[in-house]
Amino acid sequence: MLQKVSHRKSYKVAVAGCGYVGLSNAALLSKFNSVTVADISADRIELVNNGFSPISDCDLERFLDQGHSLSATTDLASAFSDAEFIIIATPTNYDQQTNFFDTSSVLSVAKLATAVNPNATLVIRSTIPVGFTENLKKQLSYPNILFVPEFLREGCALHDNLNPSRIVIGGSTGTEIEFARLLQDAANSRDIEVLFMGSTEAEATKLFSNTYLAMRVAFFNELDSFALSRHLDPRSIIDGVCYDPRIGQHYNNPSFGYGGYCLPKDTKQLLANYSEVPQNLIQAIVRSNSTRKDFIAECILKTNPGTVGIYRLAMKKNSDNFRSSSIQGIMKRIKARGVEVVVYEPNLDEAKFYNSSVIKDINTFKAMADLIVTNRMTDELLDIKGKVFTRDLFGSD
Repeated sequence: MLQKVSHRKSYKVAVAGCGYVGLSNAALLSKFNSVTVADISADRIELVNNGFSPISDCDLERFLDQGHSLSATTDLASAFSDAEFIIIATPTNYDQQTNFFDTSSVLSVAKLATAVNPNATLVIRSTIPVGFTENLKKQLSYPNILFVPEFLREGCALHDNLNPSRIVIGGSTGTEIEFARLLQDAANSRDIEVLFMGSTEAEATKLFSNTYLAMRVAFFNELDSFALSRHLDPRSIIDGVCYDPRIGQHYNNPSFGYGGYCLPKDTKQLLANYSEVPQNLIQAIVRSNSTRKDFIAECILKTNPGTVGIYRLAMKKNSDNFRSSSIQGIMKRIKARGVEVVVYEPNLDEAKFYNSSVIKDINTFKAMADLIVTNRMTDELLDIKGKVFTRDLFGSD
């Protein structure tokens, strides 16, 4: 653990990427440093400069609304030119064709950053394949690169930055201790474990962490599938299992599957990194998510519904991210069997989603649907609880 220092140097920091990772990092570090956030989206930059958050995160929204010390620009080169640390937090979507993350945005930003500012430390916070940082150093002939994984939840990104479970710093550049202190100083707690390791080990730490979480989701989902198939009470079984302190009563609420921006792509990327390593478990974790969605869809179809209502498309509560949400997998499966589907999603501007009508009025939606499918129960549906299908046993994520 790093010792708290009595002096605090202020640095110039540039952050590339205005998503939940980049913007929460920018907000965190702006407490004691001069921070510029840069993004190619003019709409996002305009929102930030006007005090609005482009993503759903109550702490970020409050931070921006109350006035902030961030500057935001679409001119990446200008933002990078005099920065001492350049944080790369651009998206790395999983490419189904190559079975690897698409790291082109990280590479593009790194090339620009090293061209306009050859003295800066690059800090990659995007999720990347194992071995990427070392290859990037060789490709750019630029050794001053760290990989610092983030362990953030969508909708709580700034909160998790302020209250980190640990800080992992990957790489040795001579500036790794100072960057760790930047994160530590801005956090609420002083008792944060700081772990220094190689960049490749840090990359593996990120992927294995998320794959473990996916495995835990998959385990309790398969427990729930077993209980439903045998007409057992899944909550009793889960309680009996989780009172063992080695297992714990957390991350154990059944769902339609793990989803969102991180877990689906990170598990697939880790599996791809196992191409020459014997394994069974990682493959099973990836496959289990599809199996669970198949099972849930069959459970819904057995009720012979006329019109199925899909309540909200977001990955989880307090998130505006629809990407890879498990409920979409359920929706596609039951539509493929000819069932009519309507969607309640007030955050969608479009009138249709996958050729299903999008309903903005909750009462109209309730009246139209014979069965309403929701990944998590909500007070808004309590008055029609009898026609709600959910696997939410504990009222939590």
